[in-house]
Amino acid sequence: MWADSAVVRHISGKPFTQEESWSRLLRYAGHWVLLGFGYWAVETKDTGRFVGEVGFADYQRDMDPPQRGLPEAGWVIKTSQHGQGYATEALTCIVAWADRHIPCDRTFCIIDPQHAASIKVGRKAGYGQDVMGSYRGQPTLVLTRPAAGVKA
Repeated sequence: MWADSAVVRHISGKPFTQEESWSRLLRYAGHWVLLGFGYWAVETKDTGRFVGEVGFADYQRDMDPPQRGLPEAGWVIKTSQHGQGYATEALTCIVAWADRHIPCDRTFCIIDPQHAASIKVGRKAGYGQDVMGSYRGQPTLVLTRPAAGVKA
């Protein structure tokens, strides 16, 4: 999935090598061990077929505005599965999980401002309070979501 140029177009712009994909998987596992949250595989209910990944991370990104120490929501779905509601369903599930298991007042996500589909998914899961920021010299939309019970 990470080697698919259509998948990474709005993420890194560059397909991942096998080595980079393996490093990503190891980072996912490390998040669970060190922080108590991380990423899940998204699979179809009927067949268990892999659809994508969704979860939270703390990448310590050097970005503006800074978001260090806050869980960052992320999602990626295989190109062949786009537009079928998997990202929205999975993201909605993990933000509910975060409200119960991650002690923080908010989470955030970053999205390429040109990626209308991901912005729509984020909004459906409660992400808003738009701030235009930058990451790696690129314009980046930062959306936040208050934890359940926290006033925005």
